[in-house]
Amino acid sequence: MLQVAHLTKTYRSGTRTLTVLQDVSFSVAEGEICAVVGPSGSGKTTLLGLCAGLDLPTAGKVWLDGQDLTVLDEDARAALRNRLVGFVFQTFQLLPTLTALENVMVPAELRGDRTARRRAIELLERVGLGDRLHHYPRQLSGGEQQRVALARAFINRPRILFADEPTGNLDAETGAVVEDLLFELNATAGTTLVIVTHNLELARRTGRILHLRAGRIVADEPVHATTSATRHG
Repeated sequence: MLQVAHLTKTYRSGTRTLTVLQDVSFSVAEGEICAVVGPSGSGKTTLLGLCAGLDLPTAGKVWLDGQDLTVLDEDARAALRNRLVGFVFQTFQLLPTLTALENVMVPAELRGDRTARRRAIELLERVGLGDRLHHYPRQLSGGEQQRVALARAFINRPRILFADEPTGNLDAETGAVVEDLLFELNATAGTTLVIVTHNLELARRTGRILHLRAGRIVADEPVHATTSATRHG
């Protein structure tokens, strides 16, 4: 589903060149769940953005469902994302002028899906927000906003979902609820899932952990099956 080959990303800062990622290669099979972990500044979010086609690498290739993202223009990458990709961000990224229901419907409406409203209601009910459909983001708690974001991420039945620190802005108890919902929705949909996180407990619920340090993958380890299905506290 995702293949990354010799990925490098550099930025110019005055006369200096900052290397954020260096020669990163890995692949993620369809339906696989994996985590990318590493300290702040290790390149995790940059890597996720490149994998999703939000940015282009300085060198190397990214294939998403067999399509080379590096040869597509911005419009073509956006069209591919809309067709294949779901996102969950640490900062929720909800539109403040839209209700919870409207926020969830947006990606499906952009695709002309006539079932958008019905499916959005179903998803919001599944994440426990059936009584919050017409609330605006400012009327919802952080945990509720992230549950809206989860529902929105799954409405287009994405082939792959990228979650960037999905519990990073939540307390432990609320984060655990969001984690459970993420894995439940993903199990139903059979989506390929890539989670960027600093939370090792969350990472251990996946099937595989990629360890990133100073822009390089320093370890790629499978997670024992008994620890990936359930949360241990």
